[in-house]
Amino acid sequence: MKLISENLHIISKSTKEAVLNRDENYIKNLLQRQIKTNPDWIDLNIGPARGAFAGTMQWLVSLTQGLTDIPLSLDSTNSDEIELGLALAKEPQKWIINSTSADEQRLQRTTDIAAKYGCSVIALTMNSELGIPKEADKRLELAFEISSAAEEKGISNEKLYFDPLILPVCVDQTQATEALNTIRMLKESFDPQVMTTIGLSNVSNGCPKELRALINRVFLVLAAGCGLDSAIVDSFDEELLRLNKVLENQTAEKAYDNTYLALFNMMQNFEELDSVEYDSSDIEQVKIFKTAEILLNQKVYTNSYLEI
Repeated sequence: MKLISENLHIISKSTKEAVLNRDENYIKNLLQRQIKTNPDWIDLNIGPARGAFAGTMQWLVSLTQGLTDIPLSLDSTNSDEIELGLALAKEPQKWIINSTSADEQRLQRTTDIAAKYGCSVIALTMNSELGIPKEADKRLELAFEISSAAEEKGISNEKLYFDPLILPVCVDQTQATEALNTIRMLKESFDPQVMTTIGLSNVSNGCPKELRALINRVFLVLAAGCGLDSAIVDSFDEELLRLNKVLENQTAEKAYDNTYLALFNMMQNFEELDSVEYDSSDIEQVKIFKTAEILLNQKVYTNSYLEI
């Protein structure tokens, strides 16, 4: 699975200040840490990029291209900033716009830019009228709207990365399975196939810090079993990166990897959770299985669900 590094974002107060102050040392250090993890893309998240943030994307793109050839994901709701950044790209066809929704104005502007530069687009299965639909089939309907608009601009399906939009499991537990169902439906409903992605950390937003990494990892495995092509992830989570390689190679490196692989195979084969065998004497395997129960809505989520 391809990974998009999420670690440069202005949600972080220190990163926000560094971007505003054009602090090259801070940003270069943050980028170099990500480069060492060798992601498939580095996401540059500058939010709406209004006022003092105007021109930020150009500055970040210039800094990043001076350090690496890793393709970039340009993350902003400001289409003008996106285009200014893409204009500097050495190989824009390898880059991603993050993102568009199904809202007509945003969709048309984003697909115009994507067609111009030949880049890929992350497409959110939502619009301002419906928000994020609760049902997978409604999200699929929005995906078809986006695909139709992209096709009119000559954008191929392989350039469309649909995001089913994950809600935090501690807020609405049922939505984790709806996101998984949406991934399956997206992979089955287009010919040629479209691509899929998720903002992985969204699934654990609001959960206690000590639970978040495990929830993210287990959900990544479940989503991979549904056909997920890529994910926006914390590239500083070394265990997550290792687990991604385990999934790619389908070979366990540690005893508890067998539980992860069993969950992956369960999802891939449309089986039930009770078909998964694991070593109940191994605390790590128990934690993985219990987390899967929560994410698949088999047990009610509480902040203490891992207490054994």
